[in-house]
Amino acid sequence: MDVVLEVTDTFLLDYAYAWLLPARPAPYNFPDAVPANATVFSTWQYKPATAFFSFEPSRAAYTSAWARDNIYRQTLSLFLILWLFGLLVYFLFASLSYLFVFDKKTFEHPKFLKNQVWLEMKQANWAMPGMALLTAPMLVAEVRGHSLLYDTSDQGPGRWYDWVQFPLFIVFTDFGIYWVHRWLHLPAVYKRLHKPHHKWIVCTPYASHAFHPLDGFAQSLPYHIFPFIFPLQKLAYVGLFVFINFWTIMIHDGEYIANNPVINGAACHSVHHLAFNYNYGQYTTLWDRLGGSYRAPEAAMFRKETRMSRRHWEKECHVMETIVQEVEGEDDRVYEPETKKSR
Repeated sequence: MDVVLEVTDTFLLDYAYAWLLPARPAPYNFPDAVPANATVFSTWQYKPATAFFSFEPSRAAYTSAWARDNIYRQTLSLFLILWLFGLLVYFLFASLSYLFVFDKKTFEHPKFLKNQVWLEMKQANWAMPGMALLTAPMLVAEVRGHSLLYDTSDQGPGRWYDWVQFPLFIVFTDFGIYWVHRWLHLPAVYKRLHKPHHKWIVCTPYASHAFHPLDGFAQSLPYHIFPFIFPLQKLAYVGLFVFINFWTIMIHDGEYIANNPVINGAACHSVHHLAFNYNYGQYTTLWDRLGGSYRAPEAAMFRKETRMSRRHWEKECHVMETIVQEVEGEDDRVYEPETKKSR
């Protein structure tokens, strides 16, 4: 994340910190008087975060009391980047998916909530600052050199690993998320942390990040733990961060592209929202199959004319209403009235 931090510092945060926390002259020390209008510069020295590109720092980078390597500045900066950059990625990809992929006929589903799109956005906006606050210390540790992140191939295990790191990352995080997600479905944990995300029985892309902050942080832990256990190239780390967010949106968009027995796509995840205690995986069905929690999507879900039929919806509602009694007891959701849906 030091690459993202350097880019943000260069084009935005250097100027903000120089203005908010300008460096000030040391107290008057006779006979070496310091002029009142003297400009004080930091002793910090610029070292590019990556060998692939660099940005020459402006004068503002040297005129703040908090230099770029100040731990308090790094913590605050990374918190803001996680929060605001996360919101940008969320709204950009979720909005594109909502406009061009999501089928608006879903609004007519009996289990679509009243004002659901707004509620999903509201929950995500409430969750993201908390998730960012909890995650920022791990990124600070990365930036300060305590992880196994590397830049060029000669700094890592070798060129072969530049390719191996991607499937290794997927396998590790898929395994980690499966168990975190399954833990979140333990009755005592579910009602306190995970239930807000299961408020959405049929999802829109905006449900992708609509979590309780502790829930979202817990499910992100495998991603952030990985570079402390395994080497990971810096730019690959940033790319995977964007991919993770994109994938999370994709499995909530309601578009069931292919009935693949290996990939945990939108159809598998829709089964999870309807049937609760199945399909905990993130990318694949492997761990669900091994853990006995796999539930295959019905073939009808991959035919749009049947998937969006009233008969299929009634069947989904029956499944959900049966299982929600076991998981939650009373269903306290407020659904769109049928009169409004039939217009």
